[in-house]
Amino acid sequence: MLQIYARRADRFCLREISNPAIGQAVSPALWYDLLDPAPEEVREVEAALHITVPSKEEMEDIELSARLYQEDGAEFMTMTMLTNLDGDEPAKTPATFILRGATLVTVRYTDAKPFATFCARALRGNGHSYQSGGDVMLGIIESVIDRMADVLERLGNEIDAISREVFRSKTGTSSGNKTRDLEALIEQLGRKGDFLSGVRESLVSTSRLVAFHAAIDNPARRPSKEIRQVMKLVQRDASSLGDHAAFLSGKINFLLDATLGLINLEQNQIIKIFTVASVVFLPPTLVASVYGMNFELMPELQWHLGYPWAIAIMILSALVPFLYFRRRGWV
Repeated sequence: MLQIYARRADRFCLREISNPAIGQAVSPALWYDLLDPAPEEVREVEAALHITVPSKEEMEDIELSARLYQEDGAEFMTMTMLTNLDGDEPAKTPATFILRGATLVTVRYTDAKPFATFCARALRGNGHSYQSGGDVMLGIIESVIDRMADVLERLGNEIDAISREVFRSKTGTSSGNKTRDLEALIEQLGRKGDFLSGVRESLVSTSRLVAFHAAIDNPARRPSKEIRQVMKLVQRDASSLGDHAAFLSGKINFLLDATLGLINLEQNQIIKIFTVASVVFLPPTLVASVYGMNFELMPELQWHLGYPWAIAIMILSALVPFLYFRRRGWV
């Protein structure tokens, strides 16, 4: 799908007519938005701007030189974006920005919410005058940054909830159920960690894109003081969000270590119970083994109170170790 945006009467608008009738004026294109484009749509943009739009395979190349470069007087900048951010399994997708003079071309194969948010805000009129494609690109990137900030805030709240779940006391819960609950929390932490890895990758690619765009010395495109300030603000926001994502990643690693430690404590408690039980029952087993011998000359065999005496010795030999362990705080 190809959508063309332009300025009309100092307002950002969607240009609906690409081939007008004679005498009908058309505003110059400010932004060509290619969303999962058909081949003929790509050829139309290439013919209009005299550029070569990269293919999807070229956009997915991870080499920096294949993502940020200049060709035929145009800037080609590809960043990693995340979709499905409202779920637990976001998907990574490349998005390419092509600046040719004052015209912007965006190429993407998955609909991302920041684009829709920017379009709605720009078409509604948010007090910002988009004079060039570079202004539009920075507006889209600002929407990406805002989206990432909201996602990180939500992830932070979810990680705090998991932290309370890990460290809260669960009285009346069996060891087996508690262990299963902790294992489920480990799975949740793993998903949050993968989520944060994608967010950090997207933020790094955003910072690189803005730095590349700001470093290009093009006499025909001298950004105004306001635009330079916006670029610095975007870079600073991306850097601060990256630091916050790193903090959340460290917190996830801490919670993973703490959860594994709690599971080890639960397992050690079970092993300790079995160990104490085996030690407690060793002396009665020894007494029973002695009186189970088949020697003929055993005085207690003919004794009337021999059986109660053996039972009493077995109970006493089990009770003494148990009381000793309890006194030492081992049980």
